[in-house]
Formats: sequence, structure tokens, C-alpha cells
Amino acid sequence: MEHRIVGPGPYRATRLWNETVELFRAGMPVRRHRCRFRRYERCFTAAEAVDWLHALLRTSRNFGPEVTREQTVQLLRKFLKNHVIEDVQGQWGQEDFEDSRRLYRFPPSSPLKPYPKKLSFQKDVIKLPEWSDPPPGASQESIPVKPIVMNSEMWFKRHSIAIGEVPTCRLVHRRQLTEASVEEIWKSMTLSHLQKILGLDSLEEVLDVKLVNSKFIIHNVYNVSKQGIVVMDDKSKELPHWVLSAMKCLANWPNCSDWKQPMYLGFEKDVFKTIADYYGHLKEPLLTFHLFDAFVSVLGLLQKEDVAIEAFQLCCLLLPPENRRKLQLLMRMMARICLNKEMPPLCDGFGTRTLMVQTFSRCILCSQDEVDLDELLAARLVTFLMDNHQEILKVPLALQTSIEERVAHLRRVQIKYPGADMDITLSAPSFCRQISPEEFEYQRAFGSQEPLAALLEEVITDARLSNKEKRKKLKQVTRHVHPLVYLANVGPGELNLGPLALQKNALTTKPSLQLWAEFL
Repeated sequence: MEHRIVGPGPYRATRLWNETVELFRAGMPVRRHRCRFRRYERCFTAAEAVDWLHALLRTSRNFGPEVTREQTVQLLRKFLKNHVIEDVQGQWGQEDFEDSRRLYRFPPSSPLKPYPKKLSFQKDVIKLPEWSDPPPGASQESIPVKPIVMNSEMWFKRHSIAIGEVPTCRLVHRRQLTEASVEEIWKSMTLSHLQKILGLDSLEEVLDVKLVNSKFIIHNVYNVSKQGIVVMDDKSKELPHWVLSAMKCLANWPNCSDWKQPMYLGFEKDVFKTIADYYGHLKEPLLTFHLFDAFVSVLGLLQKEDVAIEAFQLCCLLLPPENRRKLQLLMRMMARICLNKEMPPLCDGFGTRTLMVQTFSRCILCSQDEVDLDELLAARLVTFLMDNHQEILKVPLALQTSIEERVAHLRRVQIKYPGADMDITLSAPSFCRQISPEEFEYQRAFGSQEPLAALLEEVITDARLSNKEKRKKLKQVTRHVHPLVYLANVGPGELNLGPLALQKNALTTKPSLQLWAEFL
């Protein structure tokens, strides 16, 4: 039996716990055992339980082959405390499970962890400035445009285009973006991107968005050194000098010429213990308690490495700057130690890589309630983080560019015409409909005649023009309008034009029609 892949989503740690419990109860071999001259049915020894569960966890794609035997023992201690198992005397509730020959059994009913009830939550939608928002303390500024007075010369130059009054326009000033508005944009777009990557309908079950500090995000993006390490404004939140010196010593081993202390046998082990003690006594893990579910949810994406790296990038942006800086320095040290072949063994019982994961996983990630698979999940996360820390702990440039362009867009002054809405979503493009050759020829021959006829009708029926002005305009129009359209809309006796009627007859001659055909 093996674990199925538990993907990202709410309550992932609880889902993993329940599935592990079910697999353990269904697959763990039980048999008759003797202890102190007594027989016990359907039970197993502690060592047998460690062997079987360790093999299950190592083959699981949710945990991986780097799960140690000691982590398996720790999980079985939690099983005993939560009454997943009990000793053959029916005792449970203590964390005294040891890798031994002591007998245990399954209780009649094994309680699975209940899923928390989903609380009703109304998502706060951050309202971004609209185009029509007036500037603070001022009314909309309109720029009236005087109607253009058309004389005959200008009118003739416009051919068949009917010119009316130019519509009035106005400058649209955006609402002044305050510092708080910019911070809300950073927070909103970062969380929206994270939600999209995780494929969730809402982040409310993996993250309390009210606890996300937008100032942390902005600081982590812009206040960085050339090496990409967060720079602190408050120097009291820096790592103590002695810890930083110890980390530099191990990261640059054996180049420790700047150290004045005498080197002795086992010196590197003492330096490592100093660093481990400092990180082991932090008040909360570097990834914080309230981001535990978010990081655990991202662990469900490890099968898609690129997506997981991007999701971890966003989650790490939410960290307090001092936590992010400590995490960056720690990851750099761990990676360099693991790659340094000159480094002496720091522990006799573990390899260097395993030692790094086991020593620092709890100070990087752990749950607040201490009754979870956090040891296994933390080891899985730290292993992936150590292998990809350079990508994960750098600023996501695509997100930064997107947000900066959004802020710049909101600060621009725009010209808006009546009836125009510059913020609407553009409709999908329409596509041309194929027509028959006959319909194409008909449209080419007569498609422009209706607007031209409407223009002639407008000139003839305009009561503001005298007959003399109408004659003059119609005479000029004949130079640019198809003669057939002209004849169809202006009869020979219209307005008693006299010589103009002769001109119309002349335009209908064959050479003239050929000339128009060439022109069109």
C-alpha cells in the first residue's frame, strides 16, 4: 500500500495525517505475541511498527526517501498520544514510545482528525481607483471645445464626410494614490497570484489574509543587497554578530584566516552547535505559525518543480523582513556546507546533508499545535528549499513588473470623451463572414451609394441655404460624387437649375461613365 498524492488545498496537513493513519491501520501486520508468560492477540512490537511505517513513508511521494527512522519514531509517539495506537495494557496519551520490543495494538476505533468547519467569510474586495474618480478636493476638470464653423471651402475638402461639432472632452485625473493604496495593490495582486498558482477558490482556508502585512512585501522586494539578501533598517533585528561570524566561518571553510581564535580538534563542531542553538531557541519558526498551512499547501506541488518554486517565492515574500533575512543566510550556509568537500564530518551518526535537514527543519517550519506531521513536512520542505534556495529566495521579477505597471497606469492622466469607458474589458474580436462573389460585386457597386445619396438629400433639404448656395454646392459635389447617384437623387427640374441640368446630362455620357469607373 502507498500514499496517493495529496495536492495543494486547505487542511492538507490534516488530510495527510488521516490518510497515514488509515494506511497504517489497514496495512500494519498484526499477530500473536508472548510477553511475560502471557499471550496477546493481534498486536505488534514497537520495532515492527517503526520498520513498517518507515518503509511506507520513504516510498510515499508526499514525504520522500529522506525520512529517517528517528522521524518515524517521533510520528509513532504522536500516534500513541492521540490514541491511534495503545499498549497491550490499554494505556495511551503519553509520548513514551521507544524503538523497542514493547507490544502495542490498535484500539477498537481510531479517531481521525476532524476537518475544521468552514467559517462564513466575506472576502474584502480592494477597490482600485476608477477612471472617473475625481482628484481629492477638486471637481472634474472639463475642457470645452468650441464647435467648428464650416465655410464652403472647408466643406468641399471633406468630400463625403459629414462634419458635425467636435464632442467636448475632459481630462480624467486619477484619484491620488496614497502610500496605503499602493500597499494594498501590492498585497492584493501578490495574494491573487498565489491563489491562482495554488488553484484555490479562496486563500481563506490556508492563510488569514488579514495577518498579511503589505509593508513586508514591499520591503522584501526593494530593500535588498547586491547579493539579493534583505537589508534591515532596524539593526536590532539583525543576527547577533557572533552568530553571523560563526555562519561565515562554516560557509567559507577552511578559509577562516580572519579568525583570531586558535583552531583545535572539533572546532567546527562547536561552531555548528553554536549556530544550531541560536536558531533552535527562536520564539517561532522562520516561516511563522500563521503561514504554516500556506507552505504545507505548496508542498503538494513538488511534482511540478517550476510551479512549486514560483509558489514558494510568493509565500516567502509574505515573511517579516527579519525572518526572510535569517532564512536567506541560513540557506546559503547550509548549501555551502553540503557542497564543501573539505568540511570535516560535523556528526558521527549522520551525513552532512541529513544533519542540516534534521538540525534546522524545526526552526524553519513547524505547526503551533504540535500534533501534526510537521517533522516530516518540515524535512520535505527544507530539503527542497536547500536545493532551490537561490531561485525561491529571489524577488519574482514578473510579479514586480506587473504591479509597477499597474500602479503607473493608475497614476496617468487620460482624455475621456462622452460615452467612452476606458476601464471596460474589451469584447472578444469579431471575425469576417465569408460572402459570395455575387454579393461582393453588388456591395462594391452600390455599397457607397446610400451614404452619398443621404449627403445630397441633406444639401437639398437644408432650409438654411439659399437656392444660389445649393446650386453652388451641388455643382461642386458633382465633381466628387458618382453621376448615377447624382441623377437618381436630383431630378432635371430640381430647383430650376437651368444650365446645371445640361451638365447632368453631359455627365451621363459614355466617356464620362468610363472616367468614373476608372476613378472608382
